[in-house]
Amino acid sequence: MPAGEIASALKVAPSTLSFHLSALEQANLVQSTRQGRQIIYAVRFHGLRELLSFLTETCCGGRPDLCGDLARLLPDDIDEGNSMQPAFNVLFICTHNSARSIMAEAILEKVGRGKFNAYSAGSTPAEAPMSEVLDRLATMGHDIKGLHSKSWNAFTGLEAPRMDFVITLCDTSENEACPDLGDKPITATWPFPDPAKFMGSPVERTALLNQLYGMIRRRLEAFTSLPFATLDRMALKARLDELGDSSKLIA
Repeated sequence: MPAGEIASALKVAPSTLSFHLSALEQANLVQSTRQGRQIIYAVRFHGLRELLSFLTETCCGGRPDLCGDLARLLPDDIDEGNSMQPAFNVLFICTHNSARSIMAEAILEKVGRGKFNAYSAGSTPAEAPMSEVLDRLATMGHDIKGLHSKSWNAFTGLEAPRMDFVITLCDTSENEACPDLGDKPITATWPFPDPAKFMGSPVERTALLNQLYGMIRRRLEAFTSLPFATLDRMALKARLDELGDSSKLIA
């Protein structure tokens, strides 16, 4: 169910529900997945079965007359142990959400292999993504039909998906401003040149777009390869900052 429907059914405030859903997901008791632009929450029966076994191991002592046959309440034909893995939500932000962040969203959706949900937004979004950027992504085999420019405000409301990472792609040397989404997500700045400022012939602009695509893709491939299970928050922040340092990025 979407978070809004759950809040309505339980008659709880969306902010309260968001807090509890986050805790349940971290405990592997629920799983969030993206369907279109919605975040859907589902029970993880594998985790729930383990929790009930832990809770009843001592108090029931193997006596069903005390606790009942709780195992029968859960379906036994769903194998979630290997198939359901937590997915990180990643938001890419640049000024107009028309090129760099659009590229990053499309690339991460492809290279993330289901382990990452990619989003993008802009502080002052354009009416639509740059057509040559969409053409380049389509040429590289990306699905572009759902890509569109949008305000970062869409990710600040109570119904917005919880972000694990927020990465700004603004070129800080050009004094571009990027919004602050607070300190809950792990944040990083990966400055890239703005394709809107690329000059030259169509062939030269295509070459620059190819170069930008390669830069973003290499950084995201390095990002998805990080050992997330063994790194704490501070270590992850440090690794993301390293990826944003162009001098340390392997060409």
